[in-house]
Amino acid sequence: MRHSTAEALYKKAENKKIKIAVVGLGYVGLPLALAFAKKGLRVLGIETDRDRLSKIHKGISYVTDISTFALRKIIARGTFHAEGTFRSIKEYDAIIICVPTPLKRKYHPDISYIIQAVKEIKKYLRPGQLVILESTTYPGTTEEVILPLLESKKLKCGRDFYLAFSPERIDPGNASFPVNKIPKVVGGITKESTHLASLVYKHIVERVVEVSSARVAETVKLLENTFRIVNIGLIDEIAMMAHKMHIDIWEVISAAKTKPFGFMPFYPGPGVGGHCIPKDPLYLYWKARKYGFKSRFIKLASDIITSMPAYVVQRVEGILNKQQAHLRKAKILIIGVTYKKDVKDLRKSPALDIIELLQQKGVHVSYYDPLIPYLRVNGINLASLGHCEKNIRPFDCVIIATDHTAVRYDYILKNAKMIFDTRNIYHGITAKNLFRL
Repeated sequence: MRHSTAEALYKKAENKKIKIAVVGLGYVGLPLALAFAKKGLRVLGIETDRDRLSKIHKGISYVTDISTFALRKIIARGTFHAEGTFRSIKEYDAIIICVPTPLKRKYHPDISYIIQAVKEIKKYLRPGQLVILESTTYPGTTEEVILPLLESKKLKCGRDFYLAFSPERIDPGNASFPVNKIPKVVGGITKESTHLASLVYKHIVERVVEVSSARVAETVKLLENTFRIVNIGLIDEIAMMAHKMHIDIWEVISAAKTKPFGFMPFYPGPGVGGHCIPKDPLYLYWKARKYGFKSRFIKLASDIITSMPAYVVQRVEGILNKQQAHLRKAKILIIGVTYKKDVKDLRKSPALDIIELLQQKGVHVSYYDPLIPYLRVNGINLASLGHCEKNIRPFDCVIIATDHTAVRYDYILKNAKMIFDTRNIYHGITAKNLFRL
């Protein structure tokens, strides 16, 4: 028999009367909030970053996947608004947490943003609310950290409130898979929590996959990105091996992917950026060590990927030496500084590591990125080169670190003294000035 608090939530969810609060309006939270608002549900966004909040109030989007036009359209409907405090949260039925989860150090998770958000939610938590965590974290966080923080003498999970985990699966810049096209995995502290969270998400996605616990749902996200980091680390290592053996790794991959089964192509690169792949598997690595288990695959893959910016610099230096030139005296242009093609996002971008390594060696470094007019991050203070095509000739080497669409690669090929292509932009092309990862 359902508890009365659960029954009330079921009715609200089934009748589209459920009110949603999304905590954290970043690249995960804002698209999620707007997806619910588009379906006519009343949505509150909570964002403590003043700059972000100001932009939302002005109807200006700062998230790649949300246009300013789309944001203003939803705001005009009146189904979505944003606030900078948690006070209004008591008026909402489902609270979804989408705050950052960085690393303190390479192998140590930082869930302080989650804890801060949960402590604020607890101040206003009332009977009949559902709390869902979407922030990527280590297995056990929902049960071991959030549950004790929310429970009190008066409020108990499964009786007064409900708690679940559902991993975010946003892929910034991927127009083929917006938030409403990606199946949701849901695991609750109780079965009722799982079912209620599932009902909430069914308003915006066609398929919801229920799993047996929050711990399983937390591990699902970590497995997805561990699969990626291990395979990227593998292909990076094989690319370095293939170079030593004078084999074109790009041709090898192209031929291998013609096999219709048993192979999935991954591609080498200058490193991996963004929020998920560099960090998420290390959450699993850290938690496993608490159980006396050391994941060799995760650590090895992470170490290989982390070493790729240095490998790029090493390769460029070797090529220049063969041409009777010296790295320290060279002028080098980096094409693309975001972590991903056509996405305005610098988080953990390997291009920044390449720039930093070159600057440490005393190299004169410039960059061109149509999405990033200036860089003031990690001690780097540079402005993007204007009119890349017109100013390319003075550079001794051009490193293509990110393969943005809005770059005239044909002109670069014709006019650059030397190109080091880490993204295989010039696949199938042979030229004296062209070198590939």
